[in-house]
Amino acid sequence: MAEKVNRWKFVYAALVMQLCLGVLYSWSVFRGPLETANGWDKATSIAPYRYSVLFFTVSMIIAGFWQDKKGPRLVGSVGGVLMGIGVLLSAFFWQNATALKFTYGILGGLGVGFAYVTPIATCVKWFPDKRGTIVGLAVLGFGAGSLIFAPLIQKLLGTDAALYASTIPRTFMILSVIFFICVIGAAQVYAVPPAGWKPEGWSPPAAATTAAGAAIKAEFAPGEMIKTWQFYALWVIYFLGTSVGITAIGQAAPLVKELAAATAFMSGATALGIMSAFNGVGRLAWGATSDKIGRKNTTIAMFALYIVACVFLLRNVTTFNQALAGLCVVGFCYGGYLAMMPSFTADFYGAKNVGANYGIVFTAWGICGFIVPGYFAKIVQAAKDAGNVAAGYNQTYFTLAGMCVLGIILVLILRRPEHT
Repeated sequence: MAEKVNRWKFVYAALVMQLCLGVLYSWSVFRGPLETANGWDKATSIAPYRYSVLFFTVSMIIAGFWQDKKGPRLVGSVGGVLMGIGVLLSAFFWQNATALKFTYGILGGLGVGFAYVTPIATCVKWFPDKRGTIVGLAVLGFGAGSLIFAPLIQKLLGTDAALYASTIPRTFMILSVIFFICVIGAAQVYAVPPAGWKPEGWSPPAAATTAAGAAIKAEFAPGEMIKTWQFYALWVIYFLGTSVGITAIGQAAPLVKELAAATAFMSGATALGIMSAFNGVGRLAWGATSDKIGRKNTTIAMFALYIVACVFLLRNVTTFNQALAGLCVVGFCYGGYLAMMPSFTADFYGAKNVGANYGIVFTAWGICGFIVPGYFAKIVQAAKDAGNVAAGYNQTYFTLAGMCVLGIILVLILRRPEHT
């Protein structure tokens, strides 16, 4: 009989690691000080964030294949090293836009991707009996990371522009130390279950069959997965679902400052932190909900709430409460996609190759993050240059609402692959 293992320790390690990785969502706090200190425009200040998202995705593919072969401990440790080095180097190159794309964007993004996939793949394999709930819990920290890091970064940066030359590099150095210790340390806990292991008292569901009675394939290799139309449907759903959240996260602090500052009773960084708390809670709430009502119904509900937030809250913002409510609804729904899509991937294509398979599906998130925030940042900047920044935000969220309608249509036609 296999040795009994406390599988919850992998969830706790995942939470610690993901809280650190969630610093990615706090970049908007850096943007104002960098724009002030360096004379950058919005497109320049958001560039490191866009590159970090892109290379986060690139490394997810590599890390998914690598961790399925070598295990999560090594891959997670490499992620911590890359992330720490990237942020440390940013302390020395923060005045150079091109260098910052490389240090924070490329090196930091690669580190986040290597580390991010390991707890997801590990927890999916240890918790086949409650996949949606546990994946949601495992990635909760990533969404909630800004609740800790946004106020911390703002405190370290300060508000005195004359001091930015010292506070900006010091902030990067402090973050690098945290990442070296916490991300690498958490990775040492990870392990994969032994062959044939299953939770005590749990039996795998009976093999699914087609209408003709043939057994449906349970495990897909990456090459087999990309030959199914469902993969491309999932990819587009993921792209559309993350477009709203990743855009709002990148715009949170500027939106509050430019449209709702007069009625604001907290800073943009604190508002971003609250949004990240809803992001984190949404990962657990939607993941658990999907275990009860199904992945498709849950995804449709998330798209519908997105539409409400985009059309009725984030368009025509005039007060801080309206802006904060819209950001929190978006954060809550956005978190669900980060919990749902690993579970969707494992449901459709099996848990054996989930690291590699989800790494490929995750390219939707990365390409979205590289293209979409930059596209809408240019729209907002053009509107600001024309003297009507509110029109830029209104156009942004009306377009995103239309993308959500397309997402609902795709979910309605989605079904599990029936390859025998």
